[in-house]
Amino acid sequence: MNKQVNLDEYDVGFDIPAKPGMDEGDIQTPCLIVDLDALERNVKKMGDLCNEMGVRHRAHGKMHKSVDVAKLQESLGGSVGVCCQKVSEAEVFVRGGIKDVMVSNQVRDAAKIDRLAAMPKLGARILVCVDDPENVADLAAAAQKHGTELECLVEIDVGAGRCGVSTSQDVVNIAKLIDSADNLKFAGIQAYQGAMQHMELYEDRKAKIDIAVDMVRDAVTALKAQGLECDIVGGAGTGSYYFEGNSGVYNEMQCGSYAFMDADYGRILDKNGKRIDDGEWENSLFILTSVMSHTKADKAIVDAGLKAQSVDSGLPTVYGRDDAVEYIKCSDEHGVVADPDGVLKVNDKLKLVPGHCDPTCNVHDWYVGVRGGKVETVWPVSARGKAY
Repeated sequence: MNKQVNLDEYDVGFDIPAKPGMDEGDIQTPCLIVDLDALERNVKKMGDLCNEMGVRHRAHGKMHKSVDVAKLQESLGGSVGVCCQKVSEAEVFVRGGIKDVMVSNQVRDAAKIDRLAAMPKLGARILVCVDDPENVADLAAAAQKHGTELECLVEIDVGAGRCGVSTSQDVVNIAKLIDSADNLKFAGIQAYQGAMQHMELYEDRKAKIDIAVDMVRDAVTALKAQGLECDIVGGAGTGSYYFEGNSGVYNEMQCGSYAFMDADYGRILDKNGKRIDDGEWENSLFILTSVMSHTKADKAIVDAGLKAQSVDSGLPTVYGRDDAVEYIKCSDEHGVVADPDGVLKVNDKLKLVPGHCDPTCNVHDWYVGVRGGKVETVWPVSARGKAY
């Protein structure tokens, strides 16, 4: 099972950036810090919203890759489990005690299928997505070999342009194969519209989801005509959950970034034209970085560069300041911060909102949870590097 972390075995500044009880100002940088109050408010709010909409929340674990955060989402937010993208990720969550885990992706490699099929022996419900009839026989054979049951969802491409079938008839054909296969169970439909999550305008996102909802409704109707019911009609993200949740078709949300937030999601607007990180959700995740050089009067150099973050969705923003300090570029080990008024000094710390939280989390080993200026907890990034 999942090995418990004994922080006493680690040295601050070598193995780990901080230990519980330390002052926030003594945390070693660069590292990820989590505002625990903000995180808990986000998690509880999503749980409350899903309850109000009458849908379940299956938290997307590929965002934080953390057993500890997933357990918080269950205990405080009422999530029913997690979804993630890789078999090795799923196994980390199962070994860590999460009992309902979906691989919201296709699994085709024989070794990966075998490992997936063995996972229910660890005491968890395991679900996986399918978009090809040939995959069904392979999943069934592996589950029969291990004497387990895998639950399968048929994935529909509702606009993301990646995986998934395109027609209701394709959904029915694959669902029938799953339903008739030994050791497999047809669980429903996966229909995530990822391509529109970061569209700035609320109306543009709604237009894309309206198309997705119509496709899913048609597929559910076609399945019912064949006597096949969907336990799960899943999808939705931080930029769209209110559309799917109120559609009357979807019953399971798969939001992830809402818990931490990032600069890219923070740029999108709600129905009132307000940024969603300004009231709907709070930034709870930050890259803590220190000024290491200030030999140039108008700029400071910090210790968070490319190796401390992902900039695929843009550079990080500096949090909690109303001056002209701005993160403007980075190289491997250095970040350049514009400081035209010369307000920063060496060893000052800045909190950066990462451009994209998911891949940023994946380059760190630890989350340092802070509350009231003190380190309260340190969590491992449990599934870091689990890309198989």
